[in-house]
Amino acid sequence: MHAISRVPKLSLRGALRASAVSGTRAAARRSSVVAVRTLSTASAQSDRDTITRLLYSIGTKREVERYLRIFSSSSDASHPAKFAVIKVGGAVLDQVEELATNLSFLYRVGLYPVVLHGAGPQLNSIIESAGVIPDYIDGIRVTDAKTLQIARRVFLDENLKLVAALEKLGTRARPITSGVFTADYLDKDKYGLVGKITKVDKRPIEASIRAGALPILTSLAESDAGQILNVNADIAAGELAKELEPLKIVFLNEKGGLFHGITGEKLDVINLDEEYDELMKQPWVKYGTKLKLREFKELLDHLPRTSSVAVISVDSLQRELFTDSGAGTLIRRGYKLFRHKTIDSVGADRLRQVIHDRDPDVLSGEESVTGVLNSLKDTPYTIYGDEPLDVVAIVSHPEGEVPILTKLLASRNGVMNGIVDNVFNAIKKDHRRLFWTARADDENRAWHFERADGSFTRAGKSLFWYGVHDVNEVEKIVKSIEEKGRIPRTYLPVGPSAPPHKVNAPSGIRSYSTMARRRVPGSSRGYATAAPSTEQKRLALIGARGYTGQALTTLLSEHPFLNLTHVSSRQLTGYPLTSYTKAPVNYSDLSVEDVQRMEKDGEVDAWVMALPNGVCKPFVDAIDRGAAERKDGKESVIVDLSADYRFENGWTYGLPELYGRDAIRTSKRISNPGCYATSSQLIVAPLLKYVKPDAWPTVFGVSGYSGAGTVTGPTDPDGRPTTVPKVTPESLHGGIRPYSLTDHIHEREAGRHLSRLLSASSVGTGMKLAFVPSVAPWFSGIISVLSMPLSQRITAREVWTLYEEKYSGEKLVRIKSEVPTLPDVENQHGWTVGGFQVHSEGDRAVVVGGLDNLLKGAATQCLQNLNLALGYDEYAGIPVA
Repeated sequence: MHAISRVPKLSLRGALRASAVSGTRAAARRSSVVAVRTLSTASAQSDRDTITRLLYSIGTKREVERYLRIFSSSSDASHPAKFAVIKVGGAVLDQVEELATNLSFLYRVGLYPVVLHGAGPQLNSIIESAGVIPDYIDGIRVTDAKTLQIARRVFLDENLKLVAALEKLGTRARPITSGVFTADYLDKDKYGLVGKITKVDKRPIEASIRAGALPILTSLAESDAGQILNVNADIAAGELAKELEPLKIVFLNEKGGLFHGITGEKLDVINLDEEYDELMKQPWVKYGTKLKLREFKELLDHLPRTSSVAVISVDSLQRELFTDSGAGTLIRRGYKLFRHKTIDSVGADRLRQVIHDRDPDVLSGEESVTGVLNSLKDTPYTIYGDEPLDVVAIVSHPEGEVPILTKLLASRNGVMNGIVDNVFNAIKKDHRRLFWTARADDENRAWHFERADGSFTRAGKSLFWYGVHDVNEVEKIVKSIEEKGRIPRTYLPVGPSAPPHKVNAPSGIRSYSTMARRRVPGSSRGYATAAPSTEQKRLALIGARGYTGQALTTLLSEHPFLNLTHVSSRQLTGYPLTSYTKAPVNYSDLSVEDVQRMEKDGEVDAWVMALPNGVCKPFVDAIDRGAAERKDGKESVIVDLSADYRFENGWTYGLPELYGRDAIRTSKRISNPGCYATSSQLIVAPLLKYVKPDAWPTVFGVSGYSGAGTVTGPTDPDGRPTTVPKVTPESLHGGIRPYSLTDHIHEREAGRHLSRLLSASSVGTGMKLAFVPSVAPWFSGIISVLSMPLSQRITAREVWTLYEEKYSGEKLVRIKSEVPTLPDVENQHGWTVGGFQVHSEGDRAVVVGGLDNLLKGAATQCLQNLNLALGYDEYAGIPVA
């Protein structure tokens, strides 16, 4: 089998450090690896060999050499600029040495990217100091004569800085600050001296490359009359790419990719033909993200399908280019995927050619094309792939038996553009369990291990599987499919065929069985009396129609051990739950009687109540009755997301960072804190020792409109009810709307629970908190501003120290010096705090904190509590930075 995808590997920067420390090494290490800055003294071939060997530290030798061949063959003397266009954001120019080092790597292996940079942050800084206030209309900088004069100087200075940094490393570079872009006025009356590119002259670029120098461009253009015009660097990069048609268009930025708006996870690959329409409908795809996706689609629609866009950070440039794993977000046109039940639906001749050209068993002579095709007649099967057959996968799935992935065949284009993962994900949506094999010497073996729950290697082949977690069940399944001739007779027994030290296995190949555990993001070894559980458990979710339910089901899709088996919503009964991808789950309408019976029969291990306030008590009572009837004496865990039980003494209040983990670990009834209340308590707690009893703290909170909840919207074309926000951004008219100005429930909730911490302080009375909320026109994210009178004078540095001491070691708390803004909290799984200030008289502190109301304010915190109560690692399934 042949499969390649994007799996994590060591960063280039780590490889550089490793090379500096390790000294001499055997084979590829025989000569010491020299830092980039000293390479200019070696010959060109020696440079290439040295850098190529260094690249092996971030990927396999085959990966690196394959991509070098692909990129090197993309250009020739007549078209020397076909490798890549790299657009450098202005913020990245502040890392000019890092940028120059990474570009020098490409130069040393004979690759010549076309580099185009912006300089927005640098320009803003200078024009503000010159007394000019930056003005934007529709996100476009209004450019008058004075602004353009400053812009020309800034662009030239930044361009020469980069060229000088490259030349210092022995890398020839040529500054090209004019002569490439011709433009007309975009709208002179509205935007001033801003251009719309009408023509790209690639001759200066190609001349630079033919002369052996990297072309370094600015985004300034000229009109036919010779007037210099300012052009957005992203737009200039796009127009340049349309003219050059390179293999790669790389956008370097600080974030290092595009990110999922709810889970906060980096989007690894976006297949535009398959995913664009659906992505643009997602509520979290908005503003800048929506604009970027639209621009990328418009760009790639003008380019060959072999071209792709990558959004990455500068320190990940080599890993993006030279490994299958990539580093940032890869965007490609791709093709829509298909599922066919017959060979004729795919095209017999086309499928035969794919098997002939790519199947390793056919290429080795172990099988024939005819034999492969004839074997499909033995059992029902599905053929997965994309329209040009860059990837073809065949899954055999007889009724009542475990599915087997018998073939996974990828072309070079399928490898480069991540189509393999798209196809594999389509298979996972259809099959909760799957077995497959691969050769033990497969160069992409790491890909298989990444996607398997378990594996076993024997006789030169490896068996992989997911969805089965008991080794005895694995052995039973393997024995059954082996007896029926569905796999070779080399995989039983599932256990060591000989002690590992006596097996003559190829180096690096395990010859014994293993139940591979999926890596848990953020998990690490700690001081505990017992290891976290890895037992598979079942969860039921009551009320999943709202935004919080959607966020939680998305998170659960990545949980290694907790499986969503029931999801209840009266309005959506019978429809599939699309946000959960581990297994097919349809909405049901669970009654109180259903819930009691399920608890009595032990059908689930945990319940999550995602219902409006005042609604969940009948379901909780039903679970209590069912638990009382259970013969095994067990009781399921309940986590309630509403406010119904946050004031109940018999329930555990689940805010681990403040009130500890032990109580949650032993609890069966957990109330999940409110979003505003979570941020308010986290921001006040470190300062409790300085609370002034006669002047209680005030928290001003602003939340995105998703915090106001949802209502049922119109049905979609399939008749499925939709969910729409209760408060729309349009209704806010671009401003914020204060509400519940006194006695907000989160005010009472925060005060009640903070009072538990006051006993250790100098104040013996209960805690009071003034809280004023507002709703804002962004989707999700809360900003909380604390103004707290102090009982004694302290400095801002002392305030900072209090927060560092309070939250030391907390993985979901981030402390920064600057005031947190919306990008710091939106789509993030933790709480961020910063902007520590104290009044000049030292008697009042102001601190700013924030979180995503759907994540740390709801779904992520719920998953923390579930993990603790079920014995898992606290951060299982939670992306932890």
